[in-house]
Amino acid sequence: YGHCGQLADEAAFRAKVLEQAEHAREKRALARQEVRSTAQTPWGPSQGATVFADGVTCHSTASHGGFHLSPERNCKVDARLRAADGFYEEDECWAIVAFTFPDLFTSFERRSAERIIKDSFPDAWEEITGNVLAAGQSREKDRRAFEAEHAADWIVVSAIRADYKKSFVEVIATPGGRRGVGSEERRFLVPADEYVIGRFGFVIDHDRHVVYGGPSSFAGWQGRRRS
Repeated sequence: YGHCGQLADEAAFRAKVLEQAEHAREKRALARQEVRSTAQTPWGPSQGATVFADGVTCHSTASHGGFHLSPERNCKVDARLRAADGFYEEDECWAIVAFTFPDLFTSFERRSAERIIKDSFPDAWEEITGNVLAAGQSREKDRRAFEAEHAADWIVVSAIRADYKKSFVEVIATPGGRRGVGSEERRFLVPADEYVIGRFGFVIDHDRHVVYGGPSSFAGWQGRRRS
């Protein structure tokens, strides 16, 4: 009955509706229980909880939320994914709970969890399943490959539209996109129509993007170490 994001066409819309209908039916059949809770969690006091099964509880707080597993349940989580305190936050780590106890989750949730595990915990997934993730199947593995390939390249870490030169973006780049104390910085001007950030960053092309040393649109650039 609701969706966030864009869908390509009517076929994609119908597929999404059917997927959500399946999810709703299976969720009702699981008969999860909503309960009051004041338990303490790593994200603050619980303001309410959903009991998925004995020892598997999902807490909501004012700022965040996630699952708490009892010691008995937590022991069943593979050691490569296990949180010592039994808490699994709701953004990524909830997928570990679904991966471990698939019978407590809907088909839609299991598919989502599988995708998150591959994206965020590829090493553990490969070791547990005995399969190897190819390029494009794991965001984390793809990020590592990108960083290895471009370790010596200049990668943009900050960008702003150049006030002094229309249709250009002023960028600050560092070797390998590294940040922090000691990271060498250089500025470049990149045509705005070329500045399309990829999955892991924009790589400077020295044949097209020349080091720039003129006026800056970055408020804090004056006095910074430059090359």
